[in-house]
Amino acid sequence: MQSSLTLSLSQSATASTIPKSNHTFNHALRFPPSKLINLRFCGLRREAFLGSSSLSRSQPLQNKTLSKKINNAISASLSDNGSAPKSFDYDLIIIGAGVGGHGAALHAVEKGLKTAIIEGDVVGGTCVNRGCVPSKALLAVSGRMRELQSEHHMKALGLQVAAAGYDRQGVADHANNLAMKIRNNLTNSMKALGVDILTGFGSILGPQTVRYGKLDDSPGNTVTAKDIIVATGSVPFVPKGIEVDGKTVITSDHALKLESVPDWIAIVGSGYIGLEFSDVYTALGSEVTFIEALDQLMPGFDPEIGKLAQRVLINPRKIDYHTGVFATKITPAENGKPVTIELIDAKTKEPKDTLEVDAALIATGRAPFTKGLGLDNVQVALKNGFVPVDERIEVLNFEGNPVPHLYCIGDANGKMMLAHAASAQGISVVEQITGRDHVLNHLSIPAACFTHPEISMVGLTEPQAREKAEKEGFEVSVTKTSFKANTKALAENEGEGIAKLIYRPDNGEILGVHIFGLHAADLIHEASNAIALGTRIQDIKFAVHAHPTLSEVLDELFKSAKLRSAPSTFNLVTEVLNLWGRLKLMFQAQ
Repeated sequence: MQSSLTLSLSQSATASTIPKSNHTFNHALRFPPSKLINLRFCGLRREAFLGSSSLSRSQPLQNKTLSKKINNAISASLSDNGSAPKSFDYDLIIIGAGVGGHGAALHAVEKGLKTAIIEGDVVGGTCVNRGCVPSKALLAVSGRMRELQSEHHMKALGLQVAAAGYDRQGVADHANNLAMKIRNNLTNSMKALGVDILTGFGSILGPQTVRYGKLDDSPGNTVTAKDIIVATGSVPFVPKGIEVDGKTVITSDHALKLESVPDWIAIVGSGYIGLEFSDVYTALGSEVTFIEALDQLMPGFDPEIGKLAQRVLINPRKIDYHTGVFATKITPAENGKPVTIELIDAKTKEPKDTLEVDAALIATGRAPFTKGLGLDNVQVALKNGFVPVDERIEVLNFEGNPVPHLYCIGDANGKMMLAHAASAQGISVVEQITGRDHVLNHLSIPAACFTHPEISMVGLTEPQAREKAEKEGFEVSVTKTSFKANTKALAENEGEGIAKLIYRPDNGEILGVHIFGLHAADLIHEASNAIALGTRIQDIKFAVHAHPTLSEVLDELFKSAKLRSAPSTFNLVTEVLNLWGRLKLMFQAQ
């Protein structure tokens, strides 16, 4: 993401000093949905014309008549709102140097595009500087603290450990140093590949034209590009009535600095962010109170996984909670007075309670960082702050039509607010602008919560799958396996956890997989890759897993699925190869 801060990450380049791009591309054309078939590969879907001849994946689709119509439509659109430049400084400009922008930039260079990335804050965006990366450093500490503090766990392994302690500043430095290291790695990787890093806040002046500079009335610098990707990310969402002072009432941005460890902290929101920070704070000695607007904790998770996670991650720890309530007013601590939190019933809006705590963490989600992008200059209106896009991540204008050569990836479009989803979307966009029409399959993108134990998921929850099945007329089955039956988990004395598979028994399609247990975040990728590749259960059952490893939890999960007589691709291929071998021997004998 980017913000109004301007840092000297590299020397700013101006339009007058940037050599013009001489790359030209024959872009893949867009076809009416009624004449398309979908071919999925690696989580991306390529659209192909229905016709008698097959098309190579590397060969752009061509049709002169349709191309002329599209070019005329683009020209008409541009004439309504400025004109596009006839030559370009870059093939691709990316506004925002977070994980999504970085992934898009690297793939663009690989594809031979002259690329620039604009950043007004620091390279790495939210994930590297105020999110995924520093939070994992804190969670690494909390995980080790939990092990050392668990006398039962240590005794079961035959270990004797003296009382565990920690140095708060040392823990904070670990998180900050990790963020700095990853940030430098991202910056150096782009510079080494020839990506121009332009320092300043980026905004769109018109078709294929971007201004970058300070957030004031100064003219800044203007650059042009054949294609533009908006990748500005998000910021913490703070509801009305909550006063954030950065000390006693904080967001995740402040919490990651770990400037203090309060004795009692209220966490507003029990999603990914709230759960992870509850893991950190309780491991370091804090008492935690969750405040959740919905009727149950962890509302975004599969209900069965959520119930088990609550039993393990919340009930045994120094955590209490209030559900079905809103925090309508939170006042920071001042002059010796504690933080006060006024609660009302989420349904009746009647006053419910007032809490007095040492600190409050606002973990109510994130809001897109999209103000000041100049999207109105290309006839685009934000929807609840998000940039509207279609399935190809093309930005849509007032009328719902794609704006030529303009894309938006990551948190700013709201499709899936995960760093790796932003990167995947960026790669998909680069594929499109270099001649391959790809659509990302978002159901194949995994998510994880790095508590101890971890939670991970991909695809649909059980309620979502059953709702889909009712609408489309198919049956849903569920099977589960336990970490208590896994040798490696038992060797680690970490047998708490399950894996859950939601699938179609008629054809073996994997609808969703949810894991709660040791290293769940690492285990989920076998399932996500299977969904991305379209692999069915009857095929993945033949996969071999090393013994003894945690991966056998997934092995047993897929093997426990009860299918009807669905054909296996593996068996079909084997039969064909065997038949070919017999025919070959017959011909040789003759």
